Amino acid sequence: MNVTRKQERQLRRALAEWEQEGALSASEHQRLAATLTRVALDWQRLSRYAIWTALACAIIAIGSLFADSGLMAWLADLFVFSSLARIGLPAALAVGFYLWGFGRQRRETRWHYSTEGLLFLGVLFTAIALWQLGERLDTGSGHIAPLFLAGCAVYGLVGFLGRSGLVWLFFLLSLGNWFGAETGYISGWGAYWLGMNYPVRFIFFAAVLLTLCWWLKGMLIKRHLYVTSKATGLSYLFIALWIMSIFGNYDIDNWYGVTRAALLPWALLFAVAAAVCIYISLKTDDGMLRGFGLTFLAINLYTRYFEYFWDGMHKVLFFLILAVSLAALGRYAEKIWHATARRT
Repeated sequence: MNVTRKQERQLRRALAEWEQEGALSASEHQRLAATLTRVALDWQRLSRYAIWTALACAIIAIGSLFADSGLMAWLADLFVFSSLARIGLPAALAVGFYLWGFGRQRRETRWHYSTEGLLFLGVLFTAIALWQLGERLDTGSGHIAPLFLAGCAVYGLVGFLGRSGLVWLFFLLSLGNWFGAETGYISGWGAYWLGMNYPVRFIFFAAVLLTLCWWLKGMLIKRHLYVTSKATGLSYLFIALWIMSIFGNYDIDNWYGVTRAALLPWALLFAVAAAVCIYISLKTDDGMLRGFGLTFLAINLYTRYFEYFWDGMHKVLFFLILAVSLAALGRYAEKIWHATARRT
């Protein structure tokens, strides 16, 4: 079996532990260890990084194109005869990349990252076509949500059929943009919609997204889209909670007069959400939940430190208190770990 250096180290450690516990004999240990062949270079990872870097360079190139006023003026003169051409050309390129990617996927299923790169280029030109369509249909109303919804339809269909996590990510991001733009337009671009500012809205949006992710887990796993959906939903949730812990359900004009005590419940909610995430991860051995929980718990602690203790407490004392509390928690977890190991 071909394995990377890290995988080989983990597997050999597991085999050694199984032999010590009596689950494997010495001969079985040697036989299984002999089947491991270390790969000198992780070509799969290199392929992924190279394709991602190529896509990043393509985005930078297109961004540089729009930043070049002289070149943009030349392109505007080239297509001045028809605004439909400015929509049709990127749309045709997008369709071409989609067909190329799907055709390559049917013929060469092993070239996954190359296929995903082609589909992403289709996404890029779809976004340009929608932008130009918005320019043509603009009436000054500021209602841009339908464009995001059209992007959602295209990206969702392509990502689902193509089993592309990258395209599916843009579908989820466009879905969030549509939700924010639509609720903003309905509320007249005010601070509140149904009594909720933007962070509160996205807490509910993330909750619905994660619920659908759990409900459709089997189908999403088959399409290789579950991890992307789950990570995006958790990102929406925790970023919204973090902003809520700072600003609460207030607009900017009223926020300056809000006391820290009024924002404390939102900070506690943020901490509880992170703790629940960590607890579930310990029960289910879910690395993603553990990573999100620990990361945003640390972000919460540092944010509260700057809010409450930056001016009123010496930095040495604050971090000593934090160190002692975390050490106590670690010691308690260590006792539970050893007790569980003895029972096992």
